[in-house]
Amino acid sequence: MDRSLEGQVIAVTGGASGIGEACCRMAARSGARVAVLDLDEDKAKAVAAAIGDDGGEAQPRRLDVRDPRSIEEVVAAVEADLGPLDGLVASAGIIQSPQPPEELSLALWDEVVAVDQRGVYLSCLAAGRRMAVRGGGSIVTIASVAAMRSMPLHAYAPAKAAVISITQNLAVEWGRSGVRVNAISPGYVLTPALQAAIDSGQRDPAALSENSALGRLVGPEEIAEGAVFLLSRRARGITGITLPIDAGWLVAPSWHTYGGIRGARGNRRAEH
Repeated sequence: MDRSLEGQVIAVTGGASGIGEACCRMAARSGARVAVLDLDEDKAKAVAAAIGDDGGEAQPRRLDVRDPRSIEEVVAAVEADLGPLDGLVASAGIIQSPQPPEELSLALWDEVVAVDQRGVYLSCLAAGRRMAVRGGGSIVTIASVAAMRSMPLHAYAPAKAAVISITQNLAVEWGRSGVRVNAISPGYVLTPALQAAIDSGQRDPAALSENSALGRLVGPEEIAEGAVFLLSRRARGITGITLPIDAGWLVAPSWHTYGGIRGARGNRRAEH
């Protein structure tokens, strides 16, 4: 069993669902005391209770990443109850439907940027400045492959590109203080949000899978495994990177220009 976060205090924003929930559960199984931070306090309580039932330790708290005062108060309260933060996963985010820019309301654009870009920065600032003074810590931001390719997501994709830039800047800013800052760029992850888009007909799961080298979507737990690795001392020499966990989505689409991705040569074994 992986206990690479034994005794550490890890906070996860957006921890009540999807990637954030998977990170909370994985961190707890790896030995961390986890702060489940989310705008939906009831769901955060449910996740914390499930972690407790599984033998872990978790504390739920309501957090609005759009509000700097809320972030400061919550981080201070978590540290008072659980101890100084060793790690943060900045996972809170919202999505948008693909649409032309002339149809994208400025109100929605502002909301996506407020949560996905500004909220990540404020979360990193509240946790990272404390870590820097103490001389160590690790932050993992959740970006997206949308930040690395052209997409009809004119608020979400630029906001996630900003997350990568924020990550790189803070990695250097706090590096000499012992704080590592890295990003994960998930591909198409089968979260409740993506499942809802599939169910409503906005996304075709077959098309999403076909456009990846491995021919499948990514599970939330796979993102969580990457986050736990980057938080742990196993990644102590890694900072400022963006790690795609995308089943090879970034490298595969251009192959359709040449007739598509070649099939398996033999019987497929378990995932490696």
